[in-house]
Amino acid sequence: MGSLLFIFLLVLVVVDGVLVRGNMNTEISFDQNYEVIWGDNHVVSLNQGKEIQLTMDNSSGSGFGSKMTYGSGLFHLRIKVPDRNSAGVVTAYYLTSQGRRHDELDFEFLGNREGKPYRLQTNVFVDGHGNREQRLLLWFDPTADFHSYRILWNQHQIVFYVDNIPIRVYKNKSNIGVGYPTKPMQIQATLWDADSWATNGGKTKTNWSYAPFKAYFQGFDVSGCQVTTSNSQNCSSYKYWWNKQKFWQLDPSRRRQYERVKHKYMTYDYCADRKRYPEPPLECL
Repeated sequence: MGSLLFIFLLVLVVVDGVLVRGNMNTEISFDQNYEVIWGDNHVVSLNQGKEIQLTMDNSSGSGFGSKMTYGSGLFHLRIKVPDRNSAGVVTAYYLTSQGRRHDELDFEFLGNREGKPYRLQTNVFVDGHGNREQRLLLWFDPTADFHSYRILWNQHQIVFYVDNIPIRVYKNKSNIGVGYPTKPMQIQATLWDADSWATNGGKTKTNWSYAPFKAYFQGFDVSGCQVTTSNSQNCSSYKYWWNKQKFWQLDPSRRRQYERVKHKYMTYDYCADRKRYPEPPLECL
């Protein structure tokens, strides 16, 4: 029975149209794929390295990053963000390349005053240019428990998922001159003070009497195409399951979920902001 259970836990399963790996009791430790990148004394390892706590006070925030860079994949972390009065505090999970002309794919949890909801902001940078923000209110309290946040990135599309529900799709439209992320990127997670802009446009500041603020992370396995200076493998190859045709676009069920999220929960979409963009950006058409 024990061996059968172990085999079952390793089986690939399809959940809501997205292929994920069963990881009950098979989770790997933080140190296998990640390392602390700043705020060393504000990072705490829990549960034998299966969980990481980032903390922030008025002396420092903190962050960790993957040891490798990747050229495609389905990336995920399970996250529980700071509770109570978190105005001005940003918990971020993202992929990023290096340099001024960097590519980046962002999840940013924008804290709020106690009793008011978090906003989840996503953004896409290409060659150093972002300003592609979308914001939504979540249908649950992200401070109460862990939830899964995923980024699918292949040569056809980038999809942001919350608990396996698509909340944003950015298609590869490079054929009509729209920028698309192609640089190898590192996975990062950070907790930092952004009270200059994060809450009410910067009007609501961080209340340090509630510090230290704490965010928690789990799920440190990585499904990605590794890229190194000595390894220029083709990360668009079909040998990687996330590049297969079923992941080139949302299936009808996921499309309906996505449209529902946009209609019911989205509070800001740069594509619809005529003050910033009198003419819609090309990727929005």
